[in-house]
Amino acid sequence: MENDTAHPTSEPELLALGPDEPFRFTCGPGIACYNQCCQDLNQALTPFDVLELRRYLKLSWQEIQEQHVMLYSGPATGLPVASLRFATRAGRHCPFVTTQGCSVYPARPTSCRLYPVARAIQRSRIEGRISEHFALLKEPHCHGFEKGPTQTARQWIESQGARAGLDASDAMLELIALKNRLRPGPLAPEQRQWAVMAFYDLERLKDQAQAGRLPAMDTDALPPMPDREDDHQWLSWAMAWLQRALFGQQD
Repeated sequence: MENDTAHPTSEPELLALGPDEPFRFTCGPGIACYNQCCQDLNQALTPFDVLELRRYLKLSWQEIQEQHVMLYSGPATGLPVASLRFATRAGRHCPFVTTQGCSVYPARPTSCRLYPVARAIQRSRIEGRISEHFALLKEPHCHGFEKGPTQTARQWIESQGARAGLDASDAMLELIALKNRLRPGPLAPEQRQWAVMAFYDLERLKDQAQAGRLPAMDTDALPPMPDREDDHQWLSWAMAWLQRALFGQQD
């Protein structure tokens, strides 16, 4: 008998979606393809995603890197990019997926929260404003479009708690654009270590910053250091510091 949850050979569709255009979708154990989208992926993680997983799993950067995350240099930017280690067995399943679903669901990556919505941003050259553009990713195996409530892309983002992750991703894209403009090509080894610390190893960054041992530690040019326990504010502070350390300017 044919398994209707297996991935067919046909290609997925990417359909343009207005921000207030309704679509129908749901996902859960009652859907025949449940968990099938959580395999055979190259799951990149933003610094915000890594932070959320670390906090949820109560792991240090060193521990999560040893157990769940790979680090490589982006081919275009030279910046350190994190991706999830998928199982090497058949199907390359996400390590956090169980038969009951996602075991880290409250801390799932932003791209997982968005699915099946795809999002891109564009900055106006004249006004400098950022606009959002959306599409629906319809994969052949997915039955989620056959049931569920109707919502818009904006409503989906809010209902999935994706806005904070998207804002952090947009800030990262701004940093990437600045690097491509001001310092194209690979980073020097020392600068790459600065980026690893700023993006992922916040405990080390806090220690170095509070001891005044970071390069480009211009307290007049940088925002005030946040409270020690406020990791999200520290991630924003780290981006501002890295921008100054790499390019001599502040966000």
